[in-house]
Amino acid sequence: MSQMLNTGVCWTIHDVELFAENEGTRYEIVHGELFITRAPHFKHQQTCGKIFRQLDVWSESSGLGEAVINPGVLFSESDNVIPDVVWATKETLALTLDEAGHLTGAPDLVVEVLSASNEDLRRDKEAKLKLYSTRGVKEYWIADWRSRKLEVYRREQSQLNLVVTLFSNDNLISPLLPGFSCTVDQFFPV
Repeated sequence: MSQMLNTGVCWTIHDVELFAENEGTRYEIVHGELFITRAPHFKHQQTCGKIFRQLDVWSESSGLGEAVINPGVLFSESDNVIPDVVWATKETLALTLDEAGHLTGAPDLVVEVLSASNEDLRRDKEAKLKLYSTRGVKEYWIADWRSRKLEVYRREQSQLNLVVTLFSNDNLISPLLPGFSCTVDQFFPV
């Protein structure tokens, strides 16, 4: 469950640093708009873990990059997000990982797992899609554990476009991840 504080203010990371630490609360800023998200559904977190596991196993065998859950991505003071899962090549990590352990540039792949509220849907399918598109993410997956589907967006002509919607028994492959293959069902809890 999330809420948005849209007061006409352009929020920055400096504003968020003043907030009290609240366990299970996530603050994200997209184009100066503040999104506050509470702890997600158990199955949302299971989905994140299953997607991470598939990417992590492939990464270890291929040696091409690293997957991580909930990294901080600091594109700018007014674009500061915490995606559910990301994957980046070793080269991308070398260029974008700062001393504090945050990515300061686009990971190669970003995965967001949908929550139920309309505000969460708008954040992931509109605000973050636009952010990731303008910041250079090469591929963006939106996973919906309720309907057991995966939307795959790929960079085409300098923007992310929806290229396929996959369902449970469909096989996922990606030109970004040579040799990676799994059924979409492997991403979702029973």
